[in-house]
Amino acid sequence: MLSSLLNMFKVRDLRNKVLFTLVIIAVYELGANVPVPGVSLSAVHQLEQQAKAGGILGFLNLFTGGALTRFAVFGLGIMPYITAAIIIELLVTVIPKLEEWRDQGAVGQRKLTQTTRYLTVALAVMQSTGLTFAFHNGSIFGGATNVDLIPHFTVPRILFIVVTLTAGTAFVMWLGELITQRGIGQGMSIIIFVEVVAGIPAGGGAVLAQGGRFKFAIIVAVALVLMVAIVVMELGQRRIPVTFAKRVMGRREYGGQSTFIPLKVNQAGVIPIIFASSILYFPVLISNVVPWQAMRTFINNQLQPTSLWYICIYGVLTVLFTYFYVSIQFDPAQQADIIRKQGGYIPGIRPGQPTQRYLAGILYRLTLPGSLFLAIVAITPSLLLSAWHVTSIPFAGVTLLIAVGVSLETLKQIDSQLMMRNYEGFLS
Repeated sequence: MLSSLLNMFKVRDLRNKVLFTLVIIAVYELGANVPVPGVSLSAVHQLEQQAKAGGILGFLNLFTGGALTRFAVFGLGIMPYITAAIIIELLVTVIPKLEEWRDQGAVGQRKLTQTTRYLTVALAVMQSTGLTFAFHNGSIFGGATNVDLIPHFTVPRILFIVVTLTAGTAFVMWLGELITQRGIGQGMSIIIFVEVVAGIPAGGGAVLAQGGRFKFAIIVAVALVLMVAIVVMELGQRRIPVTFAKRVMGRREYGGQSTFIPLKVNQAGVIPIIFASSILYFPVLISNVVPWQAMRTFINNQLQPTSLWYICIYGVLTVLFTYFYVSIQFDPAQQADIIRKQGGYIPGIRPGQPTQRYLAGILYRLTLPGSLFLAIVAITPSLLLSAWHVTSIPFAGVTLLIAVGVSLETLKQIDSQLMMRNYEGFLS
């Protein structure tokens, strides 16, 4: 491990990429700790204390590394971009124009990226406006006490805060693209990795204070076991062999080679958990618009990350969204058509419809253990915390999945560059 780390800094190009990524992360952390001008700092401190008590606010705070409760310039984090990317990915399957762009290659991809950016800004405007009114209201997250972050609530100040938060989101999006272009790893993944990991030390301290050393040790041990399981599942894949027929063009012979289609066990990644979390967040927003006290009481008492209702719904939604997202990501009909056009076939399976049915059958059978695994990872920490009445959730399933998944992908990129220069990598 140490030798691989030294090798990483021996390669000048790789060293510059790693250092550039660290500088961008430092810039992001600076923006995530600078409150938006015009808010009450004492109220911000009070809100941070309320978030440590858990609940929906503490759960949402996982996705921003604490920037949300600090009402920081980067308070929205990268979530508007993630939401926009998911929406565009879903719309590609139903809007012919977007599907046409997807099939155009690099030119179409640039158009889709630009559309995602515009949608990100629009979502950031809506979310920042909603959060501005919510944090002035103070009761959106069902806290025991109302916290008014914006005591001087005037139209110019509202506009200034909304513009600042939206600009912060656009800047974070630009930072992520810079990491992708000039740094190491996928930029947006690196930023969300920083967001969720940044809150682990403080959350671990809160668990230690609430549950004591024994419960803290058990939770850490379970988290380590889950991390090992995530690594195994992330690297696990079903390889479907594909053989290409020989073709003679002129005096040369082409084809006759065998390759494989790698289908990961966890084909959907962390997206289903983010979907499920977003769906469960909607009732919280609705409860602050609909003046129905019984609905607010039920949501505040039952739809908390450590309540049994929340855990059960969370697990079911994770399984359903896994199947839904995998069906969008991997199209058996399109894959079968690509294999046929390239003169390939799966041994023992006829090209065309039989290949499509074969791929669909494997995909759905492979998705079952993947979806159940995601659900188990998502709800196991919550079950422990609920059983012990611990409200802090530093080791939520989404935190572990993002941390392990992004780490593995980044290490793979570093390894590929080290091996190109005949150095030993981290995973070799």
